[in-house]
Amino acid sequence: MPRRTHALPALLLLTAATARSEDWPNFLGPRHDATSRETGLKTDWKEQIPKLWEHTLGSGFSSFACVGDRVYTAGTHEGRQTVYCLAADDGKVVWQHPFEDAYQESMGGDGPRATPTVSDGRVYMLGARGKLLCLDANSGNEVWSKQYKHVPTWGYSGSVLVEGDLAISSGGKDQGALVAYNKATGAEVWKAGDDPPGYATPYPFDFEGTRYVVGFSGKSAIIAELKTGKLVWRQPWQTDYDVNAAAPIFSNGVLFLTSGYKTGCALYKLEKAGDKLNGKEVWRSKVLLNKFQSCVLHEGNLYTSDQKALVCVEFQTGKELWRVPRVKDSTLLLADGCLFLLTESGQLQIARPDPKGWSPIASVDILNDRCWTIPVIHNGRLYARNLEHMVCLNLKGAGQG
Repeated sequence: MPRRTHALPALLLLTAATARSEDWPNFLGPRHDATSRETGLKTDWKEQIPKLWEHTLGSGFSSFACVGDRVYTAGTHEGRQTVYCLAADDGKVVWQHPFEDAYQESMGGDGPRATPTVSDGRVYMLGARGKLLCLDANSGNEVWSKQYKHVPTWGYSGSVLVEGDLAISSGGKDQGALVAYNKATGAEVWKAGDDPPGYATPYPFDFEGTRYVVGFSGKSAIIAELKTGKLVWRQPWQTDYDVNAAAPIFSNGVLFLTSGYKTGCALYKLEKAGDKLNGKEVWRSKVLLNKFQSCVLHEGNLYTSDQKALVCVEFQTGKELWRVPRVKDSTLLLADGCLFLLTESGQLQIARPDPKGWSPIASVDILNDRCWTIPVIHNGRLYARNLEHMVCLNLKGAGQG
């Protein structure tokens, strides 16, 4: 009997632990693809989705990092860009850390652009004015920081990529199109490239036994070896105002890039050439024009809401499969077999990815004003924000958290 008495709580704890969803520790999630492995979500909403809590963050475009029972994001508070750590259950502030003067930008909107990254009990954040900092995840106290000086037109926007012992960011020009630091100490490990900063988050991928990282800078896309920082490929990529912001996508030996204005998109087939990489253009088109909205790749097709429309395109060919005009500047993520689209006006549309067309099974208004930030789904909850305010909604249905 004593053995069973002690074993039961352990079994319950194990069951509870395994029932929790995977953490979402960084921008676009653990696989950098805006895809969640959440299941059991209610998707056919005919009424308002139950709101668990809400919180005013102040101006900003930061998305959310969700680790354990904590939610990390950023906004503006009392004239300072501020990192928030919130309790996932009720939205109460665990700590908040003001770290940089407020960033004001009249065309796009004020506040921090990047999303906090959480790794091994630390939080990494890049402010719009160029302060890169590492905080203790429990207390919010600063561990180390750096200062970038080449602020792009709309502020530093790329989030920090953490890979192994490295924290990778983009300072630009002499501070590195890509620069890697020891994530524990802040000591510089390597720099690659000298293009001005773009607005994208560094993107990692594996290819033929080597781990690489893509830097989508203001003038090019570069690839560096993750371990050494050796620059192995550079593709010039000129966009109006240097706005290269959407996340690259690598799949099955090919790399996809997309930008807005008049630039468009392209697919490159990579191959090793000694200690370098070659990139052969497979196709180039203006079928997609992504200013800041990243694409979701699912079963060979790209789904995205670019500067003009909601679009589905064949990944390998660039062929447009369908288009929904005027559903523009919206964000998408994939979870439980469905695409969750948050329009810029704050409507959440849920639909199954279908190369034949867009047929929402739910359309619910959850916010208003400008919604340019990709939402996050974690432990059955949807976290979404507009420029000033965030909500936490229960996607499991009423009475379930």
